[in-house]
Amino acid sequence: MKKNILVTGANGYIGSHITSELIKKDSFNVIATDFNNNNIDKKAIFIKCDILNEAQNENLYEKLNKPNIILHLAWKDGFNHNSINHIKDLSSHFLFLKNLIDKGSKHIALAGSFREYGKCKGKVSESHLSNSDNLYALAKSSLYKALEIYFKNENVVLQNLRFFTPYGDDEKNNSILSKILTWEKEGKKSFPFTEGKEQYDYIHIDELTKQVIATISQNKINGIINICSGYPTSLKEMVEKFLKENNLKIKPEYGAFKTREYDSSIIFGDKEKITKILEEYNEK
Repeated sequence: MKKNILVTGANGYIGSHITSELIKKDSFNVIATDFNNNNIDKKAIFIKCDILNEAQNENLYEKLNKPNIILHLAWKDGFNHNSINHIKDLSSHFLFLKNLIDKGSKHIALAGSFREYGKCKGKVSESHLSNSDNLYALAKSSLYKALEIYFKNENVVLQNLRFFTPYGDDEKNNSILSKILTWEKEGKKSFPFTEGKEQYDYIHIDELTKQVIATISQNKINGIINICSGYPTSLKEMVEKFLKENNLKIKPEYGAFKTREYDSSIIFGDKEKITKILEEYNEK
C-alpha cells in the first residue's frame, strides 16, 4: 500500500529536487506544501499552507491529506545563521509536528545541518556531541531533541538528517556558486572572498536526494544520520573548479573577508550509517 508522504518547504532548492524524485517511486503518494509551487513537479499534490501559522489548526492533519511520513524541510532564513527567526519559530515547528503526530503521522524526518556539530576538525560521526554555536544550528538541534524527549515512549520514527553542503543545479541554489553566476551576469570583474582554505563535505544535490529517499524509505536505522559525501574539499578548490567548468571570467578576491568564527577549518561526515542504509535500499 502506498504511503502518503508530506514534503514541507517543497518549493525550495532541496525540496523541489526530492519531490521530483519521490513522485517516481511506486511506494509514495507525494503531498507538497509551501507558499507557492513554481518549482514543484506538477505531478505532486500541492497544498498551499503556512504551516507555522497553522501549527495548532485542529484540521491540519486532514488538510494535509493525513500523511504517514513527514519530510520537514521548511525553514526560514536558513542562510542567515544568526537570524532571530530561528528561535522565534522554534516552538511553531515543534507544535506543527506534534499536531500531525498526535493525529496519526508516525514517521518524521527533519532536515538537520552539519553545523549542529559545532566547530570541529576532521571527520564527524553521528555520535559526536552537538555543540551548536549559531542560532540556526541551535534551533535545528533543539527541535530534534524536543521531539525525541516528547515522543520517547511512543511508536514514532524520528530521523534527523544532517545535511552537509549541497551543490549542483546552482542557479536555483542560494550558495556562493549561485551568487557567482549572478555577479558574472551583472558584469562584475571580481568579488570579495575568504582565503578559501576551509574544507567542507560537498555533496551533489542528486546524491543528497538519493540518500534522503533511501533513509525515509526505511525505519530500522533512525536518529541522527549524516547526509554527506564522506570526504573534504577546500572552498577554494570548489570555486576554482566552478569558474573553470562554467567558463566564467569573474575572479575571487581571496582574503578580502575573514573566516567566520564558528566555521570549522575542516569538517566532513562519517558515511558508515548512510552507506548501510543505501546498501539495504539498493538490494530491494
